[in-house]
Amino acid sequence: MSPKRVFFIMVLMAMFIITTPNDVMQAKNGLNIGEKAPNFTLENLNGNKVQLSDFKGKSVMINFWTTWCPPCKKEMLDIETFSKEKRKDWVVLAVNVDGGNEAGVRQFVQERKLTFPVLMDEKEEVANQYHILSIPTTYFLNNEGIIIHKTFTMLTLEEMRALTQSKK
Repeated sequence: MSPKRVFFIMVLMAMFIITTPNDVMQAKNGLNIGEKAPNFTLENLNGNKVQLSDFKGKSVMINFWTTWCPPCKKEMLDIETFSKEKRKDWVVLAVNVDGGNEAGVRQFVQERKLTFPVLMDEKEEVANQYHILSIPTTYFLNNEGIIIHKTFTMLTLEEMRALTQSKK
């Protein structure tokens, strides 16, 4: 197991101790609310390149996750529901940071029948660009690409809905 993966696991364990599932905590690390989200280009599971800038003019939820993360697994079905409910107003991008486990990601997506775009950050370049230190981490961007919320814990469907009521 890589040192980075061990670190992620330790961070996750600490989060379970200090947070409850209903807590929505604003991350103190990473990019700041009010900043323009950096553009990136990643491939989806079909091998197509997807850029954040492709969604200019739309509000975007970017979720950083892995297949081995228990909170990530739990929130994925809520993200799917959110994606379907809010498809007119919000784009969901799930950025996987499993480090090249495309077969595992593909199986994860198929088993859960996920329909939102899953992007592969195999070298964790985007995760580093966004200063991701724990997973799941989620950024919410308004239609101008400005970060309006960020969390570093699992979100419930109700929390996603509440965080996306305002796009300012």
